[in-house]
Amino acid sequence: MDRWTSLAGRWERLSLDIVPITLKEANQFVADHHRHHGPVTGHKFSIAVSDGVGIVGVAIVGRPVSRYLDDGWTLEVTRLCTDATKNACSMLYAAAWRAAHSMGYKKLITYILESETGASLRAAGWKCVGQAGGLRWTGKRRPEVDLYPAQMKLRFEKE
Repeated sequence: MDRWTSLAGRWERLSLDIVPITLKEANQFVADHHRHHGPVTGHKFSIAVSDGVGIVGVAIVGRPVSRYLDDGWTLEVTRLCTDATKNACSMLYAAAWRAAHSMGYKKLITYILESETGASLRAAGWKCVGQAGGLRWTGKRRPEVDLYPAQMKLRFEKE
């Protein structure tokens, strides 16, 4: 994917490329840029997208948070975060699926807030399978302060 920028008064093309990134580096990007989530504890792999100058987005992929979906064949994009660079989200979702699939996984899932459009997911070939989760955590382990906006989530899958 190409991006244009003005350098010294003339327009030049910057291409976007998928690059490897460590969990520590990806978590730092999430801490600096994500609207409502913080870093994660672990992962299976992380990838980034670069504009040739720096990192403009990251995807962190791990085991599904839901124990019911953790079947050994499914992974979850637990964080996806960009600096709003055009096409970075859809590039990361598509690259995450290619990597997971090439590792032998059969399904990749992720969740977005109901208020988000899911356009990047659909552009990368993912399907919305409906609402998931609740408005808030419940039970003994519920945090005192909500960790994310109290909205229903939408689950997307790629098989």
